[in-house]
Amino acid sequence: MSELADRECVPCRGGVPPLMGDEILKLLAQLTEWEAVGEHHLRKQYKFGNFRDTLDFVNRVGELAEGQKHHPDICFGWGKPEITIWTHKIDGLTESDFVLAAKIDKV
Repeated sequence: MSELADRECVPCRGGVPPLMGDEILKLLAQLTEWEAVGEHHLRKQYKFGNFRDTLDFVNRVGELAEGQKHHPDICFGWGKPEITIWTHKIDGLTESDFVLAAKIDKV
C-alpha cells in the first residue's frame, strides 16, 4: 500500500479508457478492505467510536483530496464514513483513484 500512497494523483484530461479486469485487480490487491464496484468505482466504509472522530476523519480526507485535486464522494453519519472514488472525466477507474484510496488509508 505504501507504494501507491507515495505517488501523487495525476489529473485526468479524458480520452483514456478506464482500467478494467486484471488492471483493477492488481491495484486493488495493494489496498486494504477497499472494494471495486462494477469495475467503475472504489468504495470503503470506515468505523469510528463517535461522531467527533468521524467528522475529524472526513475533514482530513477533504484536505487531502483538495491537495491532490482529486475528490471522492464522502457520505457519513455517526461512526461510519463511507468513501467512494472514481474518475468522473472518464466515468471509471484510473490509477489515481487507487493512489487516493491508499493515501486516505494513511489518514
